[in-house]
Amino acid sequence: MNKNMGYAIAFALALAAPFFGYPVFLMKLLCFALFACSFNLLIGYTGLLSFGHAAFFGTAGYVAGNVLKAPGMTFELGLLAGMAVGAVAGLVMGLVAIRRQGIYFAMITLALAQLVYFGALRLGDYTGGEDGLQGVPRGKLLGLVDLANDTTLYYVVLAVAVAGFGLIVRTVHSPFGQVLKAIKENEPRAISLGYDVDRYKLLALVLSAALSGLAGAMNAAVQGFETLTDVHWTMSGLVILMTLVGGMGTLSGPMLGALLIIALENQLGDFGNFMAAHTGIEWFNTLGEAVGMVTGLIFMACVLLFRRGIVGEMVARYGARKAN
Repeated sequence: MNKNMGYAIAFALALAAPFFGYPVFLMKLLCFALFACSFNLLIGYTGLLSFGHAAFFGTAGYVAGNVLKAPGMTFELGLLAGMAVGAVAGLVMGLVAIRRQGIYFAMITLALAQLVYFGALRLGDYTGGEDGLQGVPRGKLLGLVDLANDTTLYYVVLAVAVAGFGLIVRTVHSPFGQVLKAIKENEPRAISLGYDVDRYKLLALVLSAALSGLAGAMNAAVQGFETLTDVHWTMSGLVILMTLVGGMGTLSGPMLGALLIIALENQLGDFGNFMAAHTGIEWFNTLGEAVGMVTGLIFMACVLLFRRGIVGEMVARYGARKAN
């Protein structure tokens, strides 16, 4: 099937989704799909493993939440503020870490992200501390369109997510994206060709951070609150898992990974209750409390059976079959 046809079908399903599913859950899926695609731009196409993306996601959520709570602020201003803060945070983190490679880069981003987490914990007047930032209003789009209705907000979030994904696709296929791929495949050769690889990697990190901030800002508006969970290092681990399960270095893989992981987190308890009711086995009632264990098993299965991720394996096998 043609790739553009696949995107068209996915978009058509997304347009119809709120008539068959819970809009708030669907909006959460879109936010995390954009978050995973943003992270994939850095690890999948630049070769940089960051453990600090929760800092961009969560910080943007706090900033957007406070902007939206201020009188006269509109929905798009909250998103722009979150996106800007994410970009600035990415720039600061990049200036500190970008000259390091491999595990050293990953550990520096983790350390800086933990500084952000403890800062959010201490700044209770701004972040709400352990209670989180509550009562975030959705506001109005352009000061005109009331977003209190879930379906209306869903289509706005869908439009923003599609625009963000389109920017990622355009970036990957641009000359800039080709340089990023060259850096990932063979950095010394890219240096020998005259490219300033540190500058390209810094720009990739800033763009990834800005889009992660956009996802975090939308998530705060959709949920109506922002908590320390979104800025904790486990959120960085979650987006890594989404990307690896779906397929690192593929455009649609992270979206599939986000769909699977978020659906698992939200629906596993209901599935367990359904199984307990129909089998009489009480253990299934506790399945909702074992999300971490089930997620770990899925990760192990992907490592053992789908080394390239689900979409990555499908692309590889289709390519091999086409070559034969």
